[in-house]
Amino acid sequence: MNESTARSLVVVSAGLSQPSTTRLLADRLAAAVDRHLRDAGMEPHLRVIELRDHAQDLTNNLLTGFPSPGLQTAIDAVLAADGLIAVTPIFSASYSGLFKVFFDVLDRDGLAGRPALIAATGGSPRHSLAIEHALRPLFAYLNAAVVATGVYAAAEDWGGGGLAEDGSLVERIDRAARELATAMVARRSRPAADPFDSPVPFEQLLGSTPNED
Repeated sequence: MNESTARSLVVVSAGLSQPSTTRLLADRLAAAVDRHLRDAGMEPHLRVIELRDHAQDLTNNLLTGFPSPGLQTAIDAVLAADGLIAVTPIFSASYSGLFKVFFDVLDRDGLAGRPALIAATGGSPRHSLAIEHALRPLFAYLNAAVVATGVYAAAEDWGGGGLAEDGSLVERIDRAARELATAMVARRSRPAADPFDSPVPFEQLLGSTPNED
């Protein structure tokens, strides 16, 4: 894989059942981001993390402060990703406890500047505001660079065979995926800052030196 065009995309899904609509939405978003990255000439590398597989380890981590090897691998993947998709079911008008615990164990600034797409699923359209009043503030606290479009899918948005039938959901998935892909391309495409581009003038350095008696 060409290092200059490689982009790592990590998907975190907090669905509890298997299969789940949360994972279904996560897969649809990942496929759309993959498509937009390839259209931009990038080579995506996808990893999906099912939090249900780490539930016990997350509890132990909270109690002991030490992650298991498997949980540490998942954490490292998230912290090293060029882009993140985070999807949770909505319980009691907010993200699930499992979802929150995972992001609680990350380093406070581990996601700083990281392009991220937030999404959620629920049984009713009335829970769609959880994207803005619960998920977005969480990722703002973590300093992630969250794209403008959040995606919420209610049970009625899915048709037979797990297909998104509602036109607005399909459009939101594509718009959010395009925003994330664009941010991922831009993040690694910026040239590294050269500390010698704007050197401090020698006179200024002399002026900042403490005077000796």
